[in-house]
Amino acid sequence: MAGTLRPEADAVTLPIPPLPQPLPMPPSGRPELIAHRGAKREFRENTLPAFLRAVERGADGIELDVHATADGVVVVHHDPILGAAMSDPAYAGRPLNAMSAAELRAEAYSDGTVVPTLAEVLAAVPAHVTIYVEVKAPGIEAAVARVIAPHASRVAVHAFDHRIPRAIADAVPGVPAGILQASYLIDAPAALAAADARDLWQQWELVDPPLVRAVHAAGGRVIAWTANDPDAIRQLAEWGVDGLCCDDLRVARAALGDSTR
Repeated sequence: MAGTLRPEADAVTLPIPPLPQPLPMPPSGRPELIAHRGAKREFRENTLPAFLRAVERGADGIELDVHATADGVVVVHHDPILGAAMSDPAYAGRPLNAMSAAELRAEAYSDGTVVPTLAEVLAAVPAHVTIYVEVKAPGIEAAVARVIAPHASRVAVHAFDHRIPRAIADAVPGVPAGILQASYLIDAPAALAAADARDLWQQWELVDPPLVRAVHAAGGRVIAWTANDPDAIRQLAEWGVDGLCCDDLRVARAALGDSTR
């Protein structure tokens, strides 16, 4: 996902009219708490230790990123190339789609962890935790669909390219689609309808009460990413967002009055 956007010095800030009363909370009483790439503040992001720690921290869902290897294995990694954190520097910069799954598995991160496959994550994470799969690369929809099909009841897919989640959801009935946004849409419900999507993954700074009301009125959900500021987390919850995608669930739980994990 993209980093926090910062307005330019000469940007025009439009006032947002205040809402007389907060929107109602989701039926659960609080937004769904989604661990962004796992417990990334405690373990290397997008690895099995990070995902399992997120479960220990009480995650309702886990958000992760996928690409595919040259032989079509869906792997969990944010960037399309390996970074400098590999134990063998010669691997840094190698494209994932130019490596076989065996080649990738032969190399580890400097801490000994490896790039997991999506299938391994789905097998390791308990079934009560929703897996939100962000598809980072075009052309791998069929491969992703094959992996998630047996887990359709606990998986959702999303992407910045809105054609991708629609194609996967069409291939795997029952899997919810989501669209990622780093801009404020004039007609968010229309964008959801065009992608046959349930979830609007909206950059948290661009969430406001009118957006939440409009999406809810159309039968959709709003997931705010990536919300890490306690005051913002509380405000977003009061506005009625359905999910909060966060880097550290301990911060989110404390902000919402639950610091038991």
